[in-house]
Amino acid sequence: MKNKFYITTPIYYVNDNPHIGHAYTTILADVLTRYHRNIGDDTFFLTGVDEHGQKVKQAAEKRGLSPLEHCNDLAPRFINLWKKLGIEYSDFIRTTEARHIKVVQSALQKAYDKGDIYLNEYEGWYSVSEERFITDTEKDSGQFRDIKKLKEKNWFFKMSKYQQKLIGHINANPQFIRPESRKNEILGFLRQPLTDLCISRPKDRMDWGIELPFDKDYVTYVWFDALLNYITGCGYGSDETKFRKWWPAEIHLLGKDILTTHCVYWTTMLFSLELPLPKSIFAHGWWLTGETKMSKSLGNIVNPLDMIDQYGVDALRYFLMREMVLGQDANFTLEAFIKRFNSDLANDFGNLLNRVSGLIGKYFNGIVPEPGNKTEAEIYIEETAGNLEGKIKGLILDMRINEAIEETLQLVRSVNKYMEHSAPWQVAKSDLVRAGTILYTASEALRLAALFLSAVMPQKTSVVLDVLGSLGSKTSWGGLKPKTVLKPHEALFPRLEVPK
Repeated sequence: MKNKFYITTPIYYVNDNPHIGHAYTTILADVLTRYHRNIGDDTFFLTGVDEHGQKVKQAAEKRGLSPLEHCNDLAPRFINLWKKLGIEYSDFIRTTEARHIKVVQSALQKAYDKGDIYLNEYEGWYSVSEERFITDTEKDSGQFRDIKKLKEKNWFFKMSKYQQKLIGHINANPQFIRPESRKNEILGFLRQPLTDLCISRPKDRMDWGIELPFDKDYVTYVWFDALLNYITGCGYGSDETKFRKWWPAEIHLLGKDILTTHCVYWTTMLFSLELPLPKSIFAHGWWLTGETKMSKSLGNIVNPLDMIDQYGVDALRYFLMREMVLGQDANFTLEAFIKRFNSDLANDFGNLLNRVSGLIGKYFNGIVPEPGNKTEAEIYIEETAGNLEGKIKGLILDMRINEAIEETLQLVRSVNKYMEHSAPWQVAKSDLVRAGTILYTASEALRLAALFLSAVMPQKTSVVLDVLGSLGSKTSWGGLKPKTVLKPHEALFPRLEVPK
């Protein structure tokens, strides 16, 4: 039996074009999916867009379009960018699809029939920008815009009913909310009594949403719509066999700003629906420019399309995965990108390919040589490479992606040093067997490094493997066959100049 691996990204609001924050989370999900697929797991990767709500309606009105016309224009921009970023998702969900509307109304009806949804009048401060009621403390914090006093009848979900059950689950499952700091944040939030959750909007105020099955005068608000995408996508209500196979998800990936909605709102909804909770919810940090979070209002958002067109998709994927320590914030600057590109990709990884292919071309007519007797130097490289697979697996399962990448680059750097010390270009003048052993060792280590980096840089690593005539996935030493004819190639990562 294969292990299964189901991962989700948040679904992204279609009120504007996708930016680096969207790209980061989706690339991260793609890297994890590719890694699990490479080690033989069955994988399912869900992403998509959130198309209902007031902000979407307002964005459509600004453009002179109906909400659905606006969504039909914006959704393909995400799909096209994911394709350009080399993202291979299993399903892309749009919350306006009939399959999702059916699931939402079914879930609402189930919670209503159970007595978990009730009608009540509520008066309070409403943030138009956040599309939710806020407390007096939140109002006074200055963090919310477009605040107004509202009094209206709405439907509420009995979130408070499940507070103790959720606390018990978090305490019993240490890996449920990650990293640890986020788990502590949620446990801190749950020390206060949970209020019930407003889950509707009256149609006369906001009609762009899914109609409540038990009250035609209301549409459901974001939580009982957007969050349910995670079960819609894996077959809930439409394909019971598929749903039983994939649910619960191994990882929900999200940014730290939507932690409470996923760790509290979503989980209590699942309790009401009597469904298992996801195995892990992982919240990553923000991309900053300087000390400031990237945001549309500040005009400091990086457009991933510009980066791809100028520097290549794999370089962008590599930087994003290598630079952020998962759970912490990270800085994005062009200088940092170019420095990382030149040091890791041009000087280390790309340079090793140029060296081995150039020297094998010069001294062995482009044919991978037979290795001879090993010295301590070759044994060290072989053992380092042999230990890498287990190390990388442990780091990736622990969501330390940047460290897994660095471990692979350490192998590459050690091989470059080995080449410097062994000097096969000198040895070849008097001992071709010894030179062949050095070059075979370096080439085989490069092959393994390419395999270990393939989830991060699928295009460039496939070039390396193709040059070495080794598109297989054997991760033990000896997969490179002597007498293989190397294919010609261009420079993998030409050095970049820092723009003035």
